[in-house]
Amino acid sequence: MNITTLLARLTLLEKAALLSGANHWQTRALESIDLPAVWLADGPHGLRKQLGSADHLGLNGSEPATCFPTAATIANSWDEQLAEQIGVALGVEASAQGVGVLLGPGLNIKRSPLGGRNFEYFSEDPELSGRLAAAYVRGIQSQGVAATPKHFAVNSQELRRMVSDSVIDERTLREVYLTAFEIVVREADPWAIMTSYNLVNGTYAHENSHLLGDVLRREWGFSGAVVSDWGGSNDAVAGAAAGGSLEMPSPGLDSARELVAAVERGDLSIEDLDARAAEVIALVRRVSGTPVNAVDLDAHHTLARRAAAESTVLLRNEDELLPLKADASVALIGAFATEPRYQGAGSSLVNVVRLPTLREALAESSVIVAGIAEGFRRDGRPDDALRAEAVAVAQGAEVVVLALGLPEIAESEGIDRTSLKLPSEQLRLLREVHAVNPRIVVLISAGGVVEMPWIEHSAAVVHAYLGGQAGAEAIVDILTGAVEPGGRLAETIPLSLGDTPTAGAFPSDARTAEYREGPFPGYRHYETTREPVAFPFGFGLGYTTFAYSDLEVVDDAVHVTVTNTGARSGSDVVQMYVGRRGDSGVLRPAVELKGYRKVRLEAGASERVSLLFGARTFRFFDVPSDSWQVEAGEYEVFVGSHVRDDRLKTTVERSGVTLPPLPVVLNPLQTRTTKLADDAAFVALLGREVPDAAWGGGRLHRNDPMDRMANAPSFVARAAYRILDRRRRAAEAAGAPDLNILFLLNAPFRVISKMSGGLATERLTDGVLQLLNGRVVRGSSRIVSAYFRGRRDEKATREELEALAKKRGA
Repeated sequence: MNITTLLARLTLLEKAALLSGANHWQTRALESIDLPAVWLADGPHGLRKQLGSADHLGLNGSEPATCFPTAATIANSWDEQLAEQIGVALGVEASAQGVGVLLGPGLNIKRSPLGGRNFEYFSEDPELSGRLAAAYVRGIQSQGVAATPKHFAVNSQELRRMVSDSVIDERTLREVYLTAFEIVVREADPWAIMTSYNLVNGTYAHENSHLLGDVLRREWGFSGAVVSDWGGSNDAVAGAAAGGSLEMPSPGLDSARELVAAVERGDLSIEDLDARAAEVIALVRRVSGTPVNAVDLDAHHTLARRAAAESTVLLRNEDELLPLKADASVALIGAFATEPRYQGAGSSLVNVVRLPTLREALAESSVIVAGIAEGFRRDGRPDDALRAEAVAVAQGAEVVVLALGLPEIAESEGIDRTSLKLPSEQLRLLREVHAVNPRIVVLISAGGVVEMPWIEHSAAVVHAYLGGQAGAEAIVDILTGAVEPGGRLAETIPLSLGDTPTAGAFPSDARTAEYREGPFPGYRHYETTREPVAFPFGFGLGYTTFAYSDLEVVDDAVHVTVTNTGARSGSDVVQMYVGRRGDSGVLRPAVELKGYRKVRLEAGASERVSLLFGARTFRFFDVPSDSWQVEAGEYEVFVGSHVRDDRLKTTVERSGVTLPPLPVVLNPLQTRTTKLADDAAFVALLGREVPDAAWGGGRLHRNDPMDRMANAPSFVARAAYRILDRRRRAAEAAGAPDLNILFLLNAPFRVISKMSGGLATERLTDGVLQLLNGRVVRGSSRIVSAYFRGRRDEKATREELEALAKKRGA
């Protein structure tokens, strides 16, 4: 039976009931039309299906699954074929565990290296992010499981992520923060997409008609289901009208009753309700009946190991210390050597099926482990005895392998980083070991960039990022030369945090997060200013060398010959950057990545590589005409192994629109003499006044973050905040963030009803707010009455749905 016929059989209530989850992880079944419930599960780099106590923060246990390297790690591979293979494996494991919708991949742009969830995202560049994410989606969906690219859109910080309003100009929005999603939708046809928690230019993402209607559905042609992030729905009626299909997890049937009432009042059209119900039905039908695939966990572990090695970035290799020669005497030092740091914290946390350690993997290699020492405490507290032991072990070895990295608390959903520094005790250990043995290989385990003022105390630096369950074995493959390091940076490593384009402005603790840097995140800023960086975007060393020659442009493509000039086989990433020459009529970075290809060559071999000019190569978004255009003029095209390798370049002429000069007020942004637009320039960028960033005082409201209770006029609110804050500080002092507390402090009061599974209604939330705003008796009375009224309404609605199912069954 087709969906139109099915919809004609359903009542308003049945249609409305489809638009919210039945529980924390399942859609709502409709027995009246034999529509089953479907499981959803987290899964950006490994499946996290919970069967017991459910949560969306990775707190409670889940079924064992393969933990692949995180997206930030895989991005360094620049390998779409590898990404698709991982996607296939994720789809297989999801199918085997009965999961129909996998919540990933994540592809938000890394606006700042301080982003707490950056380990889940690919890159600071939309072209690379979009192409890799599309590969994941193709792989996952090849197994009959829906992929859900997330978080749509402009979700750059964890602080107050559920209430923060991303204020951004349309050009920057379209060119930087939406382009990756556009690539995924156009090239991989995802069956679902997840909206972000935040507001975008004043409207929550899940009810933003510009994002969901104008752009996603009408311009890009997306026809799938739009799923809210867990607790991310603000207004069920506004969400359905804008294009939001499914509200998760479960607000009970409170939202369904709201939708029915809205249609009956004329506030929501029946056409919009039918469209959203059809999207949910289509998604369920698409993934229902998917054959359960057998999982080869050994093969998946092997794939995870290869993926981690291909994504490992060799940043420094003085005197060719690496690869280590066979039978080299090695001192293995560092707390991460015996307890790997292999994934981030939060909803992506995978319950691994196995976890080899660096100590175990090195012991099975060709080198001789002369000694092992912990060296430092993971919680950062000083320990002279551990350090002294490590120094003694280092003295007796030819080479020191020093495993450093960020502790778990530094990279987590719900909290942004405060620094780019490695812990001071780790750096103290590095200095003291260097004093007795300078032949040090520093291994970095971290989901993002770190400052490296200490680099001269190392002979080699290997950034392994977060390598998943096989990451330790992959590192040993790299150290011993069994595998050539294939990673190239998918983000710039700055000299210091102060050099970043959002320094001092990220994360925003105000009501708004103002994107005053415009279209200049990451390398777009550094390459326009040409200021020094520690390592540029796209950089990475190998164990062989490559020459590029014979650049030419023919038939709308750049062609270049790449030759492996070294003594062993290896890989390189051929990268194409484009920048307009001369003065432009629009604000734009000096160069942008517009194409790439990973090549693998035997020693002495050559290959002619072609990089096509496509629809995205020369375009810019013209706000006045609300369309993509090409600015007429001359463009420089260069090809190299990273963004600062412009050894081969040429120019091409493009026809297009002629623009008036850039407004004078924007010149400081274009020249990057100022990183962040002043008020006048930001108004010019936005085309409107800058919204008020202040929270304001007085009463608490349903969309205020709960941490606003700290300064509320009511003693009750302040007391409630102190209880939560004490728990937060205690957890952080113990070195393990309490994600539940962080979630609550950053969450708006509306989640009381939106994530209650039907135990609370919006009326009850209003009572809580009355109580916290000092009206203790009235608020308490409303809470009690709303609870019992809500239980009656919930029971009556469920009975109505059950009666409809029985009637049709009869």
